[in-house]
Formats: sequence, structure tokens, C-alpha cells
Amino acid sequence: MLQFEGVVSMIGETRKVSEKFSCRDIWVRDDSTQYPQTVCFQFSQDRCDLIDQYKEGESVKVSFNLRGRIWTGNDGIDKCFNTLDAWRIERLEQPEPMPPTPSEIPQGIDDDLPF
Repeated sequence: MLQFEGVVSMIGETRKVSEKFSCRDIWVRDDSTQYPQTVCFQFSQDRCDLIDQYKEGESVKVSFNLRGRIWTGNDGIDKCFNTLDAWRIERLEQPEPMPPTPSEIPQGIDDDLPF
């Protein structure tokens, strides 16, 4: 199982490619490395609706399969295409801010508590 974590940067509309096939793209950006990556995932068929509850800017984890196929053009040249076929998306918890350490608390505050 392949997974990718990042922030949603674009949510596309559902496209009806044929009578039997619909798909929807979502772009997810990972800024955790020196060279940020934006990756396009494709949800298809009944999975297109999984994206409805998400918004741009949310942190997510996408589970997907790698699909590949060869297509021969009219010029007789073969081309290879890859698709990141997503089948699950999960919202990631935003980390809770840590309470300040004693060294981060401003000095000079009167903390003479009555108890």
C-alpha cells in the first residue's frame, strides 16, 4: 500500500470520460523536504465523492495504487502513462500547540496565588 501526506492544493470537478468511467483529481503538496512536491491523485467511479468533505489547505493522507499502461499513438510510437489511483483519503490531525516552557514565560509577572 502506497501513501502520501501533504496539504490539499487543488480539488477538481468530476469528469465523465465515457459512459462507464468518471474521475476526479486532487493535488496534494508536500513541503517537508528541501524540494517540495505537488502530486496529482485520481479518484474514480464511486470514489469521486470521497473528496467532497475536504477543502484546500487541509492536511491529508492519501492511500493509492500505482497504475501504468502503454498507448500507441497514430504515429506508431508507444507512450507509457502512469496514474496514481487513489482509493482512500484521511484528514490528518493538526498538532496541538505545546504549552510554554518555564523559560518562555515572561519574567516579572506576579504569580502570588492566594492558595
